[in-house]
Amino acid sequence: MREMFAADPNRFDKFSLRLEGLLFDYSKNLITEKTLALLIDLAHQSNLKDWIERQFNGEKINASEGRAVLHTALRSPRDHSVQADGKNIIPDVHRVLDHIRRYTAAVHSGAASGYTGKKIRHIVNIGIGGSALGPLMACEALKPYGSADLSAHFVSNVDASDIAETLKKLDPETTLFIISSKTFTTQETITNARTARAWLIGCLGSEEAVAKHFAAVSTNLTETSKFGINPENVFEFWDWVGGRYSLWSAIGLPIALYIGMENFERLLAGAHAMDEHFRHAPLEKNMPVILGLLGIWYGNFFGIGSYAILPYDQYLQRFPAYLQQLEMESNGKRVDRAGHEVDYDTHFTVWGEPGTNGQHSFYQLIHQGTRMVPADFLAPLASHNPIGEHHAMLLSNCFAQTEALMLGKTGAEARTELTAQGLSGNALETLLPYKIFPGNRPSNTLLFEKLDPYTLGMLVALYEQKIFVQSVVWNINAFDQWGVEFGKQLANKLLPELRGKETVTSHDSSTNNLINLYRNRRNVS
Repeated sequence: MREMFAADPNRFDKFSLRLEGLLFDYSKNLITEKTLALLIDLAHQSNLKDWIERQFNGEKINASEGRAVLHTALRSPRDHSVQADGKNIIPDVHRVLDHIRRYTAAVHSGAASGYTGKKIRHIVNIGIGGSALGPLMACEALKPYGSADLSAHFVSNVDASDIAETLKKLDPETTLFIISSKTFTTQETITNARTARAWLIGCLGSEEAVAKHFAAVSTNLTETSKFGINPENVFEFWDWVGGRYSLWSAIGLPIALYIGMENFERLLAGAHAMDEHFRHAPLEKNMPVILGLLGIWYGNFFGIGSYAILPYDQYLQRFPAYLQQLEMESNGKRVDRAGHEVDYDTHFTVWGEPGTNGQHSFYQLIHQGTRMVPADFLAPLASHNPIGEHHAMLLSNCFAQTEALMLGKTGAEARTELTAQGLSGNALETLLPYKIFPGNRPSNTLLFEKLDPYTLGMLVALYEQKIFVQSVVWNINAFDQWGVEFGKQLANKLLPELRGKETVTSHDSSTNNLINLYRNRRNVS
């Protein structure tokens, strides 16, 4: 790559794209103009443009579940039309957004108060998977826009420690719980919801308090009513919204409550801007397409198994975890759309940590490890907290890392450096191999003015559509998750055995002994 940059002073201009305030620099990749042209040809041969239109037009491209994939409709303006089963769904989308708007205003004004009349000060989202990671990531990312009068909390793990530690921080008179479960039967979510309900009733002394302190995002009005939730505080979403693509829907209620409806609408608008770019820009000038094809290039032609997400913004600290689910649950598939087992890799392990913390953790592997790890660096040009030289120092590290990964350090350069430090002879020769960096380590850089709701919407939609691009080329369904269901089935079978008193012998010897060890411990205690 250092030779490519030396030979072409316009390399950055050729291999970078801009969309409004977002810059995508992909010049530090192991590509030439011919490489990119061939990758674009691959996209055309995969009928990518056709698949993009099929997604936006509401065709049931999630074939294994017989569903359309229309999270893009959730951020479409009110005057648009998107068809699903012959019906324009945009009025329904905006009916729910209006519901969220009214409820958010009522909570902020105090009109929707707690059982004792006190204003809501704490929001607790109880969900799991996409019903937790999306809202958590967004609330953390947009903390500078959060209400000074509200704090947002998230409970997802069925481990009692998660909800127990959260409840310790709360005042029951000023706490609102949001239960996010489409069916209102998700085991982890409903277990945590019942614990929260019992805690609230125990503190406030009446089951009538539940209606004032609980809302739900669900389609199961029967169960939410049995739970004690006021039907007016139940928010709808649809089967064409996948869990990991759902923060734009009523699942985003905690985001709207925390940052306000106007900012939530800016989040939607940013995502819509990226959707429009994805749908209409030529493939060779299309951010999600190029980002997705670069992943194909490294995954299938270099055999790379993982890549890193490295945000140089502390507010994006949960972004790598969010993308872990978005990418690995979407494209971690072993059969194609026809149900045939594939003989090529279809996914990556996604991981990361904010800079500069990661530099003192795993960057050693990225620079000098035996396996290439492509990386995406994300950074704002301006900080929400402009204190002294902090931000300049942060960006100097970000830019230096991408340059160092690309350039590396040759043996000759390392020798010159060590000589300048006064080393010579055996001491120099002994240390020399450790100071050599191979370089040619690829990275993308995404720069934006400041992390605001609009920009976050653009970034999330960019990665959503990038994942879709890869699924099209790999000929897999990015929108089902049968592997998640299998583990749940076994857990439901094991739970009664853990509660029982009889010795379990129906599983393999390892599982039998693990169950019996817990069962014996429980019976003794």
